[in-house]
Formats: sequence, structure tokens, C-alpha cells
Amino acid sequence: MRPGANGVGRRSARCNSVVRVNDVRLPLNPSVAALRKAVREAIAGTASTPSRDVAGADLLVALSGGADSLALAAATAFEAGKVGLQAGAVIVDHGLQPGSADVAARAADQARALGLDPVLVRVVEVGSEGGPEAAARAARYTALDAARAEVGASLVLLAHTLDDQAETVLLGLARGSGTGSLQGMAPVSGALLRPLLGIRRSQTREACAAEGLEPWHDPHNTDDAYARVRVRERVLPVLEAELGPGIAEALARTADAAREDADAFEEMIEETIEELVEHAEAGISVSAGALAANPAALRQRIIRYIVQSEFGVSLTRSQTIEVARLVTDWAGQGPIDLPGLTASRHAGRIVFAAR
Repeated sequence: MRPGANGVGRRSARCNSVVRVNDVRLPLNPSVAALRKAVREAIAGTASTPSRDVAGADLLVALSGGADSLALAAATAFEAGKVGLQAGAVIVDHGLQPGSADVAARAADQARALGLDPVLVRVVEVGSEGGPEAAARAARYTALDAARAEVGASLVLLAHTLDDQAETVLLGLARGSGTGSLQGMAPVSGALLRPLLGIRRSQTREACAAEGLEPWHDPHNTDDAYARVRVRERVLPVLEAELGPGIAEALARTADAAREDADAFEEMIEETIEELVEHAEAGISVSAGALAANPAALRQRIIRYIVQSEFGVSLTRSQTIEVARLVTDWAGQGPIDLPGLTASRHAGRIVFAAR
């Protein structure tokens, strides 16, 4: 690692474990401590890459300049250097607001001041597929993955908080997305790491104030044209007022429990799937009898798993139920049309074939 790459000797006293005022040692701000602990636990076991290019990094923080990502950047800069990891930052400029280039440049300056290196700014072109939020998200994640590969980083750290998790669960419920929506965002998803899912948004703001960091306030975060903003500003406060405090934490716990259940189901499926399926012409088939022997919840998960893994298609609940009827309510009905494939029953097997 290059001398000073972790910011040692260049960062202010606010990054120490205590703060000195007139030589009096004051305890570390609780929110700063909580963020550092969350990052420390999240990156534990991450291996440094001694052969990495001099301009590379082991970790990248996705930084917008807002309070959540700025607090995450500060905590990561502090904790990564302690365990010999090189931490950098990547700022994605979506170009969707006037002055976005200035916002990105300011965030980059803040990252450098924290000791993060390298600091990348990437300008993306946002399409329209799936709506503005989905299109911006797709462009952002593509840019983050490209930046990670460019610097040889193993992980990109995202600043989603417990509040974001609660909002995600509520939005999923409103859309009728089934139990999958209850899982929310995973702490680890491939090369994406979310250390702050147990941290409240109020804590990131307090941490920024305690460390003398000035976050950018995204006007989109208060624009009620976005469903997530309406959930944040209207729905959750009403739930808290009517049902009592702790709603966000309860939703986050629900996400954790749902994810544990989903992981257990997936392990069960992976253990048995090889015995159930056979390759068929233009697709794959599964024994109707074997499917019938399973409880409905597992049977439907197997169907969704097969279609997703073989054809890359995510079935809705209604589509899954229609396929399951080929097992449980077989009356000679014809093929079921699904996105990009068909499902039909032949000789005691459910056959999935590409169209």
C-alpha cells in the first residue's frame, strides 16, 4: 500500500477514537462508533490484494455526497486502513439534475479529503426502460460494477440504511410482490456490500455532523412524485403514530426472517433439483409426481427456481400457480404460455420449452 494511502497523517482528529478539546479526551460520538462498528464487521475477512495495480483498490464506496454515503465513506476510510485494505470511492453522475457535475465534483473532493484513493467519477446515460427510478438504478449499478472491475476491487459498499430497508419492504408489499418482497435488500449480493442495514438514517446525519462533514441534500429525496418519498414522508410516520414506535425496525427484522426462510428453501431445492429434472428438447422437464409430493410452497418455489435458472425469467405468482395446476389439477389442458417459454405436461412430466 502506498504511504499515506489510508489517509494517515492527512485526516483530521475527528477520525480518532476520541476527540481532544483543550487536551480533554471526549468519548467518540455514538453514531460514529456505530457506523465504524458496522463497517468493521462487514469487511472483516476481506483479503487485501498485494499484487493489485498501484492505482487500484480493495474496496470502493459508492458515494453520492448525501449523508448516508458520506458517513459510510468516512467510516470505511477509517476502518479499511486499520486492516490493511485500500479503500477508494466511485461517484456516479446520472446527469438528471442541473448542476449534477458540480455535486459529483464536490463529493469527489470530500472522498479525497477523507483519504479514499482512488476516487472515480463516472457519468452515465439514463434510459427509460422500467421508469425513471429503475432506469437510473440500472445505469448506476452497471457503472459501479465497471468501476469495481477497473480498479480490481472485490467489493462495492452501498449506503442503504435500516430506513431504506423498511421502505423497500413496504413498497414490495404494496405491489403484491409476495414473500420475495419481504426479503428487502440483502446485506451481501455478489460484489455488493450493504454494511448499514442496521443503522438508522438519523445516525448517519448525526455522524456527519460529529465529524464536520457537510452532506449534499438531494431534492429528489423530498419530491413526492416518487413512491419511495411518499412512503418515507407520509406512510411510515402514520404507522409510527398509530401503531407506536419501532415500525421501521420491525420491518427490517421481517426482512431478515424472510431472507433466512428463502435461503433455507433454496438449499432444499438445490439438494433435490438434480433428482427432479431432466433435459428435454429445447428446454428442461421435471417429474410431476415428484412435484406433487412436495408441499405447495416448496412446489411453487421449485417451479420458479427452474424457470429462473434455465430461462432467466421471473414468474409472477399467478403464472406459477397456473404451472402448478399442471401438477395438482391436471385435466388434459394445453400448454401454458409464459414469457419466452411454454409449460406443458407430457408422460407424467412438466416440460418447460423455449419459444
